Amino acid sequence: MLIVQVHVTVKSEFVEAFRKATLVNASQSVTEPGIVRFDVLRQKDNPAHFVLFEVYRTPDAVAKHKETPHYLTWRDAVAGMMALPRTRVEYENVFPEDTNW
Repeated sequence: MLIVQVHVTVKSEFVEAFRKATLVNASQSVTEPGIVRFDVLRQKDNPAHFVLFEVYRTPDAVAKHKETPHYLTWRDAVAGMMALPRTRVEYENVFPEDTNW
């Protein structure tokens, strides 16, 4: 399993457009066989800051995800909406066991 948090800070005028585009991407991403979870979170005290919490069955699933039409559409649509470059942190699963996801 590979767990990724992607942090995105959006320009204030694009918060709603970013949210909508990201929901389309997330709803299609969860249908991919290599994705276990694809959560979209927004910081309560800073609504322009989002975290994408992505859980992949294998590192290869990440590469496959980045080739999908919905990801490519999302990537291109939101590129100009970001106030800062997005950042990414990768994690390995500790608990629960991978089979319990």
